[in-house]
Amino acid sequence: MTPQKLFITGGSGYLGRNLVRHYVARGIPVIALARSDAAAASVSQLGAQPWRGDLQAADLSRGMAGCDSLIHAAADTDHGRGSATQTATNLAGTRQVLNAAEQAGIARVVHISTESVLLDGRPLVDVNETHPIPRRPVGSYSRSKAAAEQLALSRSRDGFAVMAVRPRLVWGRDDTTALPQLMAAAQSGQLAWIDGGHYATSSTHIANLCVGVDRALAKGRGGEAYFITDGAPWEFRALISAMLAAKGITPPDKTVPRWLLRTMATVGDALTKLTDGGVTLPITMQSFATSAVEVTLDITKAQTELGYRPVISIEQGLAEMRAAGT
Repeated sequence: MTPQKLFITGGSGYLGRNLVRHYVARGIPVIALARSDAAAASVSQLGAQPWRGDLQAADLSRGMAGCDSLIHAAADTDHGRGSATQTATNLAGTRQVLNAAEQAGIARVVHISTESVLLDGRPLVDVNETHPIPRRPVGSYSRSKAAAEQLALSRSRDGFAVMAVRPRLVWGRDDTTALPQLMAAAQSGQLAWIDGGHYATSSTHIANLCVGVDRALAKGRGGEAYFITDGAPWEFRALISAMLAAKGITPPDKTVPRWLLRTMATVGDALTKLTDGGVTLPITMQSFATSAVEVTLDITKAQTELGYRPVISIEQGLAEMRAAGT
């Protein structure tokens, strides 16, 4: 199935911008939800038609009128303490978007989820989509995104197919999320490798994620989740070092013990909860679980059911970053 007209939430974000480019380049009309004048201008410049409003807008279904497909990419990705706002955005916002989509007669939906729905602080080694969501998520982001994914998939039915796509460590061109934070930490001397950084990680280049979302929208089975990655994992330290080097930044040499950071994260989360945010430490269990242990994903399901194949290798993605300059 090729979308005839597509609605995208989070269109001015990192993934959203690249999805707009992807579909506009294919000649598919795109309407993008825009919360501000700046967001509206951004999606307009990329060739999409902005619809002013937010996830909770009462008239959201009007913005989706005439669309047959939806990609829900908007989310609060904060890895800190979490808040009622994060839960409202990720869970209540998803519910409202799905309600609007049903009212508008949309037939197929891709909900952008994350591998973080599985994080509990322990390594995830070559896991597939049958791996259970933990009873005790590591933080607000994992908790709210897991609840949103479960809600989205539960809404799937005949005539309203809802699929979830789970990327890991999204990176590449035009990155305004993880890479700028890593660069700032490296330049300030605050970046250190956890136990040397010698553990494997899956990753998802933005171009591969766009293709994976496209394949899920076209061929995905309603009620199913799909991992989308770059394929074979890399060592975490090697990958992040290569990304920094591509931006002209010398990677750090210093390391910190994993046990120390885990203790800090555990104690910090407890103090934050006990003091209602009055006391915080620099690391949370959410951020620890994301970057301190192996997280590698099996994409066999996406390959088999969606026909997904990465369109850009990690080496090619790094070359693209080097060519773009600093």
